[in-house]
Amino acid sequence: MDQGGEPAAARAVPRHVACVMDGNGRWAQRRSLPRTAGHRAAEATVVEIIETARSAGVEWLTLYAFSTENWKRPGAEVDYLMGLVRRVVRKHAPLLLARGIRCRFLGVTDPRIPLGLAQDFADLTTLTDGNRGMTLTVAFDHGGRRDIVEAARSLIRSGTPADEVTEDLFAQHLPFPDTPDVDLVIRTSGEQRISNFMLWKVAYAEWTFPDVLWPDFRAPDFLACLDTYRRRDRRFGDVPPPTNGDPR
Repeated sequence: MDQGGEPAAARAVPRHVACVMDGNGRWAQRRSLPRTAGHRAAEATVVEIIETARSAGVEWLTLYAFSTENWKRPGAEVDYLMGLVRRVVRKHAPLLLARGIRCRFLGVTDPRIPLGLAQDFADLTTLTDGNRGMTLTVAFDHGGRRDIVEAARSLIRSGTPADEVTEDLFAQHLPFPDTPDVDLVIRTSGEQRISNFMLWKVAYAEWTFPDVLWPDFRAPDFLACLDTYRRRDRRFGDVPPPTNGDPR
């Protein structure tokens, strides 16, 4: 059972889909363009996937936009990404509000994030807080290990005795504890890595690895991933039910 009370395996549409938006740099390289061109091209994909997920009935969509490890990239590329994200947030805020999408930002703790961008994140969060449609979470300056460490620190500060720590209690100390576990992770470009992404929430997620670079990923590709999910047998450690009198 998930937080909605319904067996996750019974859903035709995953409640929570997360996308690792991989392949921008390779998209640009194949066209003999600078890496920044790949990041710029990714904007159209982001908008299309948000719309497609909402229309398909996905309740929670998480996009992995910038990891704690991405700070290791060249400074010029990081600066470009910060400026690009700020333009995208401002440009599409009215559409997100009109579509009834609630926006959140997971991470955003590093002091290197420009103050103006951090304020734009906060403003969009406040602007859409009353929306009751799909929840869009953008993981920006996010690291799954850091979230777990911070949750442990929070428990210690609360004075919770070690014997009273349960998985449910621990999860309440993670960022946005009302977020349900991820049902489906889509990582584009064919790469098959977790990359420190929402480590607690993806514990029982299904994964798909479409061999499409993120700037070329479109609605039919997303819907094909949902179809793959529908055909998966999610047992969460259990065994299939017996058929034709066969023992378990």
